[in-house]
Amino acid sequence: MNPRKKVDLKLIIVGAIGVGKTSLLHQYVHKTFYEEYQTTLGASILSKIIILGDTTLKLQIWDTGGQERFRSMVSTFYKGSDGCVLAFDVTDLESFEALDIWRGDVLAKIVPMEQSYPMVLLGNKIDLADRKVPQEVAQGWCREKDIPYFEVSAKNDINVVQAFEMLASRALSRVSLARRRNPAWRNVRAWGHSS
Repeated sequence: MNPRKKVDLKLIIVGAIGVGKTSLLHQYVHKTFYEEYQTTLGASILSKIIILGDTTLKLQIWDTGGQERFRSMVSTFYKGSDGCVLAFDVTDLESFEALDIWRGDVLAKIVPMEQSYPMVLLGNKIDLADRKVPQEVAQGWCREKDIPYFEVSAKNDINVVQAFEMLASRALSRVSLARRRNPAWRNVRAWGHSS
């Protein structure tokens, strides 16, 4: 019997201020939702262990602040990441329009810079009535960039687990491929034993 493979993945969640990044992360990691959150300054980190196939993944998820004035500082946290959750608020058109900037910032900071870097887009707050970004518009944006799209609600726990686990699966595939090509690849960090 083969022991289960163990891999660490660093994921980031980015987007404009107030889109619900912290709420999404707390819903995924802790199954909790709070009406009030303090604005994230810089970044905070939460961890979750999940099992995908024959692999135990330790996800280290970096919740980054969405304030414009901290963008250059926050972007330093993107380095070494294995995948990215892009988030916007379906009731806030500006948060959707800023996605190209957020995506560009992430792609500029990852090494090596590549278009195949795993991302998912989350349209949050679908539980609210005053929607400003039609689902078809968000889906079109994602089709152009070959990024999976999820309509989510952190408050009602709709599609949150599915979105994070799709990103984890894609990040693991990328890491596994890189490791097969180069066994010393920097992003594969075995834990609990030497690899």
